[in-house]
Amino acid sequence: MDTFALVVVIGVALGFTYTNGFHDSANAIATSVSTRALTPKVALTMAAVMNVIGAFIGSGVAKTVSSGIIDAPTGNRGLGVLFAALIGAVVWNLVTWYFGLPSSSSHALLGGLVGAALAGSATVHWNGVLDKVILPMIISPIVGLIVGYLVMVAILWLFRRTTNPHRTRRGFRAAQTVSAASMALGHGLQDAQKAMGVVVLALIIAGKDTGGGIPIWVKFVCALMMSLGTYAGGWRIMRTLGRKIIQLDPPQAFAAEVTSSSILYITSYIFKAPISTTHVITSAIMGVGATKRLKAVRWGVAKNIVLGWFITMPAAALVAALAYWCVQGAFG
Repeated sequence: MDTFALVVVIGVALGFTYTNGFHDSANAIATSVSTRALTPKVALTMAAVMNVIGAFIGSGVAKTVSSGIIDAPTGNRGLGVLFAALIGAVVWNLVTWYFGLPSSSSHALLGGLVGAALAGSATVHWNGVLDKVILPMIISPIVGLIVGYLVMVAILWLFRRTTNPHRTRRGFRAAQTVSAASMALGHGLQDAQKAMGVVVLALIIAGKDTGGGIPIWVKFVCALMMSLGTYAGGWRIMRTLGRKIIQLDPPQAFAAEVTSSSILYITSYIFKAPISTTHVITSAIMGVGATKRLKAVRWGVAKNIVLGWFITMPAAALVAALAYWCVQGAFG
């Protein structure tokens, strides 16, 4: 049963990675598609490729997920905890995707881990949850909002004397190719590593790995599934990010993407914290939009998105706990 259970858990982890890809593909390309800097097909292809590259250029976030959040028991019981955690995350991803709500796949996974661990009487590292999950969840959107606003103010000041605004807009539309690629790279760096961390944790629980590093095959399959999911697209969420919060122009979109990708790199390499790409890009869009005028941002839509952020972890935790109680016999 151990080997079969391990295969099932890894399969569900890869399924979660696929849903993460199509759920969060909007993070990387919504702004570029909405400003027509890139066609949807080109944007998705570029994002898929950059997701794969991003998955291979770091490991700090994966180590945090595999060892800094929970300690699951060894054997089938521990694999049952991981299975339930992944079910909670996948269910929440599908629900929010259906309603076009840009919630966080990252916090759905982390909430699922905590909920399943509590249901399965596993150890939860509450200091790790606070330092690596809760505080970044609160701080990163605030930073995204402020930095996005400041970057956009800087752009407006630098180009305040332009005599050809149409030419400037064309230039920023071209620059979005680079900023969108940078955002997709950051998405791969952050989100693919979270799935890697879960797979490594499953291997440790099953006694197949010591946790000394991430096997190359784990990096490859997680990157591949993230890429396939990204290419499948997430049009419902893309419409929310690209049009419903604010109608972006190329300079605003460029500022939001530069802000978001910078935050993703800093948190991945310096803090090794699994932050939400959704939170960062959404708050950056709000920040750059506020430079136009406060009423330019549809704050009612923004309020619903933020409420979704706050309920993601407890909702995924609840689903994961219920899933654990349902499947514990199969993994007992």
